[in-house]
Amino acid sequence: MELTGHKCDALLIYLGKKIDSQCMYLLSEVHETRLSFQIPKIFNLVAIMILSRGKCGLSTCTTHYLMAMAVADLLVIIVDVILWRISFYYFPDSFLNITPVCSTIDVLSGASTDCSVWFTVVFSLDRFVAICCQKLRRKFCTEKVATGVLATTCILLCSKNIPFYLTFEPKEIINNIPWFCNVKPSFYSDPEWVVFDWIDMILTPWLPFALILLLNALTVRHILVTSQIRKRLKDQNKEEICSDPEMKSRRKSSILLFTISSSFILLWLTHVVEFLYYNIAGMEPTDYNYSLYIFAEVGFMLRSLNCCTNTFIYGVTQSKFREQLKNAVNCPISTIIQSINNEKKKF
Repeated sequence: MELTGHKCDALLIYLGKKIDSQCMYLLSEVHETRLSFQIPKIFNLVAIMILSRGKCGLSTCTTHYLMAMAVADLLVIIVDVILWRISFYYFPDSFLNITPVCSTIDVLSGASTDCSVWFTVVFSLDRFVAICCQKLRRKFCTEKVATGVLATTCILLCSKNIPFYLTFEPKEIINNIPWFCNVKPSFYSDPEWVVFDWIDMILTPWLPFALILLLNALTVRHILVTSQIRKRLKDQNKEEICSDPEMKSRRKSSILLFTISSSFILLWLTHVVEFLYYNIAGMEPTDYNYSLYIFAEVGFMLRSLNCCTNTFIYGVTQSKFREQLKNAVNCPISTIIQSINNEKKKF
């Protein structure tokens, strides 16, 4: 029974009736920190603009996957931060808190997070095929296949999250209008919902954990094996090997894959531990004390942070991407400086 954003904030309302000023301060700090962690995700908007120009030296297939990851991460910002977090804390009486609307937002939040995770998985699969399966590479690593895989993945994940719409009930009804989203008690007790929530957690993030680790391990193994074969065939000394551009490229790929895997696992780990804790302990989120609630919120914050790291890591490791990023930053600065100089000349 995953503690999603709406469930966490509904719990905050519940705890707020009994909470003292010090704990309220701690909880507010957690929420403010979680919002501030979303700021780096703006990089995804810049990444989309740069990747769409097609001047990063990447294949069309790779560009499609990176753009899909960036778009999914940006949707997490729009849905989870703007439509839910900001409206909940700063505009509590807006139409976004009407029960059907906030239920829809919760579904979209889950779908965008799932897409962000699984687009990373399919991209890892694409890189595995490109590096390790030369015969399959020509058929799989194409623009058409990439578009089909991304579209199918998106449709399936969106469909998987639709049942969560039925897990909410209104907190209160004012003038025949249902307001706010409370989780139905049956969500925590009915066997059907318990099984569905376990399946949801297995699909994101446990299965991606396993697949990313497996694909990256096989890819790194292939890189190490081919590197050893290359050393024997060339029969070169260490200095020459170090200057081999292909060896450097393979070494960079290994570091990149390990970085992605480590980032994904570490940022999701707290959220997974919290999920296991309240299922093994047989607790409902409304039974949490203040420390457990803060732990759950930190896990949710780190899970959200994961949505801004992957595209950033993939992007900054590409020299041509960094060059395009520098040009994008320098262009407006140069224009401003030139305008100032022109104004000075007039006087």
